[in-house]
Amino acid sequence: MKKMSKRAKIVVFALAAAAAALLTAYFIGKNYFAAHFLPGTVINGIDCGGDTAQEVKDKLQDTLLDYSLELRGRGGKTEVITAGQLGVEYTDDGGVERLLEEQKETLWFLAVTGTRKHETAADFTYSSGKLDQVLADLSCFDPQQAVPPKDAYVEDDGSAFVVIPEQEGTTLDPEKTRQAVREAVESGAAVLDLEEEALYLEPAVRGTDPELQAEAQLLNTMTRARITYDFSDRQKTVDRDTIKSWLTRGEDGSYFLDREKAAEWVRQMAYDTDTFGLEHEFKTSLGPTITLAAGGDYGWVIDRDATTEELIRLLEAGETATVEPVYLYEGKDRSVNDIGDTYAEICITQQRMWCYKDGQLIADTPVVTGCHSTGYDTPSGSVWAIDAKKANAHFSTYNSDVDFWLPFNGDVGIHDASWRAEGTYGGDVWLNGGSHGCINTPYNAAQAIFQVLEIGDPVIVYYSTDQPVGPSPTQELEMG
Repeated sequence: MKKMSKRAKIVVFALAAAAAALLTAYFIGKNYFAAHFLPGTVINGIDCGGDTAQEVKDKLQDTLLDYSLELRGRGGKTEVITAGQLGVEYTDDGGVERLLEEQKETLWFLAVTGTRKHETAADFTYSSGKLDQVLADLSCFDPQQAVPPKDAYVEDDGSAFVVIPEQEGTTLDPEKTRQAVREAVESGAAVLDLEEEALYLEPAVRGTDPELQAEAQLLNTMTRARITYDFSDRQKTVDRDTIKSWLTRGEDGSYFLDREKAAEWVRQMAYDTDTFGLEHEFKTSLGPTITLAAGGDYGWVIDRDATTEELIRLLEAGETATVEPVYLYEGKDRSVNDIGDTYAEICITQQRMWCYKDGQLIADTPVVTGCHSTGYDTPSGSVWAIDAKKANAHFSTYNSDVDFWLPFNGDVGIHDASWRAEGTYGGDVWLNGGSHGCINTPYNAAQAIFQVLEIGDPVIVYYSTDQPVGPSPTQELEMG
């Protein structure tokens, strides 16, 4: 066998040495990267090449501590929550170690170039108590700075009722905000838009609310109404100001018409204008003006309930109208002097009766009233309404027939008296030879009166205190 040359020996030695060096380097690298991440390793966006697991976890901790959450509120206002404020701490779940174990350290020499990106759960903990405190310290939770939302509402601007729009405010919903911040922090979000996430307290009623719009429309309809009650020589009017005073706001903020206030207005109108059974001023045919006492059954009485209901109906319909109240009892004239100029007037003292139609004297006649000596005096001192009108009436109690019968106070009335002779009316006949309370009237006068008076016309009965001479049957009287 030939011996190697010296040169060959040197080459072989060199190659063996190089192989040994490479093998040594390989094992050194393999052992090193068994505990270190390969070059080009990026974990959660952090360069971790050459780092141990602990060093990577330290970097993750540092990254967490650098975290902040920007809260973007209304009006361009921002606030920032930092990890330090929340007491954030990294929680090791073994994820970094698993990544280290999964890398192929035996092929470390192939990792000298390139990048390997990995993600691992950067689990962390934070203090719920600190989160609550941080939120409480935010200006958007400060009651001195936060503006609460305001519901839309209806308001009178002086000429009409309009819908005032809602105000959004800057007050946050505490529970929803806390949950949203927690989710943002736990997901690592950099920004939380409070408005986009609908975290503000919302107005309960908005200007577009159909019920609110309907309310404004109803109020405008009602306040446009103008209801005038006509009482001939005077009027009572429900105008916009009056209607507004009847509007009441409920607990839910909506307006409604206060029926009791409307009813009270009607009650006052009735008090001012009702005349049934009340005193009346009356200018007699004899001349003096007398006061007729209360107690008769003539006059006007407003049906308060029915009038109130009708008034409310008219208001809700937005009517402008001149109307009359609903009456329980009606007279013949609606002026202050509701006796008017069509009536029968009887003076017991004078034993005389006058009848007027539309201010014209129809009859001036002596009469015989109720017998004074037997206690059948004709009721007097007030105003009564004619209750009926009947021709050819029969009085069974007295077995008497009359052609003209106008009762005005129960069984008391005006009628002809065929049993009395002409010339036996008037004077002092009534003192001892009077009727049972009725007004005995000469036939022609009774007929004339019967022809012009109607049911409901007033009859005035009184005693005079003097003895003036009244007008003649042909004389036109001045009406009071």
